[in-house]
Amino acid sequence: MTSVVALVAGVGVTSTCGMYSPSEAGDKGSNVLATPMALEQIDRGLQAELQEALVGLDLQPLVRRQQIGVALVDLTVPEALRYAGVNDDVMFYAASLPKIAVLLTVFEKIEAGEIDDSGALRRTLTDMIRVSSNSAATRAIRLVGFDSIAETLEKPEYRLYDLTGNGGLWVGKAYDPTPAVRRDPLFNYSHGATARQAARFFALLDKGLLVSQERSHEMLEILGDPGIQHKFVRGLANRPEATIYRKSGSFRQHHADAALIEHDGHRYIAAALVDDPRGGRILEKLILALDDIIVAGDAVEATARR
Repeated sequence: MTSVVALVAGVGVTSTCGMYSPSEAGDKGSNVLATPMALEQIDRGLQAELQEALVGLDLQPLVRRQQIGVALVDLTVPEALRYAGVNDDVMFYAASLPKIAVLLTVFEKIEAGEIDDSGALRRTLTDMIRVSSNSAATRAIRLVGFDSIAETLEKPEYRLYDLTGNGGLWVGKAYDPTPAVRRDPLFNYSHGATARQAARFFALLDKGLLVSQERSHEMLEILGDPGIQHKFVRGLANRPEATIYRKSGSFRQHHADAALIEHDGHRYIAAALVDDPRGGRILEKLILALDDIIVAGDAVEATARR
């Protein structure tokens, strides 16, 4: 993979697929995913803008300590997808964000005829996602089991958890006081994610590649109309023209958000995880900067081309 070197605000930063170099941040490995929407190709311009935004938000210390991971995917031109990431292959404790893995597994079972679809089940899944109900998530987890969740995430056509690389989405514990049953094999997280794999979930969903076109659309509908007004949602509250499909997570200093966002003729995916007590506020500011990159930045380029 190609290394991208950006000089931002006088600070030299080297990024290999979005990760800072081992000399700066510790080597956690890198792996090209031989799967659809692998997001392994960095767009140099978008990467430079992302890194500049992180500098502007004074997040360099968190970046260097690998306490923040970010992935950004511009889907506006479908045949010319653009990707950028910083610490995007670093595994974080992700709290409720990995409930999207439970959603996917349930829909896999519905499609296979192993679970009866019902209004009650749809309400459980909607509550699990939109208001992040832990009791609903626990019911859904017990319906499919941890082995099925792991098998779904590791499927070659998804590879949302990569055993040969940097991990990814993982659920190995119910969202209740019971102990973890199946922690992730690489980093021992009960609920984990990398920014890249969280972004890939939404990229696969956008292309109709999760279960089927129809099921992908149904999952996307559940991810719409967020019921918790914080992080990305609060950050974009003053941009009512933005439509958000998202899942977030919060536990103590661990904060995460991932979303597919439609705004003013643009479509993009943003995923970010932060290990810091200020994480919620950081994500509010970050999404505004990312939205500016995709939406306002494009307008500036269009003006310059005239």
